[in-house]
Amino acid sequence: MIQRKDLPDSLPLFPLPGAVVLPRGRLPLNIFEPRYLAMFDDALKTAGRLIGMVQPAEDSGQRLHQIGCAGRITSFTETDDNRYMIQLTGVSRFRIVEEIDGFTPYRRARPNWDSFERDLGRAEHDPAMNRDAFLDLLARYFDVADLRTDWGSLKEAEDELLINSLSMLCPFDPEDKQALLEAPTLVTRRETLVTLMEFALASGGGGASLQ
Repeated sequence: MIQRKDLPDSLPLFPLPGAVVLPRGRLPLNIFEPRYLAMFDDALKTAGRLIGMVQPAEDSGQRLHQIGCAGRITSFTETDDNRYMIQLTGVSRFRIVEEIDGFTPYRRARPNWDSFERDLGRAEHDPAMNRDAFLDLLARYFDVADLRTDWGSLKEAEDELLINSLSMLCPFDPEDKQALLEAPTLVTRRETLVTLMEFALASGGGGASLQ
């Protein structure tokens, strides 16, 4: 368990549209670009093995959203063609204070971890969730989006694992993924997720955006 005092003052950034990691969630990544291979190698040399996942802003490939989430490298395999298949486990969200100039081929930033203390605590629960109604909506959304899943595992998953996994893996637009990332509580994230699925159903597709 990483504590607040263990969080670093600088963080390598992996800007990737449509990819977010949430606290205690698990995100698989395929790393092959030379600059991000260097970032991965450098991250492995640090105590926390943290990478900051952050989405580019919609209107620019260079400007980044200010809120991202740090993930810890918890497993990886190297392929024969010099790629890394890694798994990040979400640790804590952060706000970018400023980017750091330097000689690394990848971007780095000074993060502010304040306001995200709950990310380092215990898993959240959503006592207000009507699980049967939620799973019924999810089944209809998966059908229209042509998605498949292990329904047995979904039905047994704890609240946070269920909601955060869906928020990370469903094919929503990047700006909608950002809204899910920035949701202050699990309840708010579930409500946002429900709204996105209902909107997608109303529009007849799985990739509709509220933006």
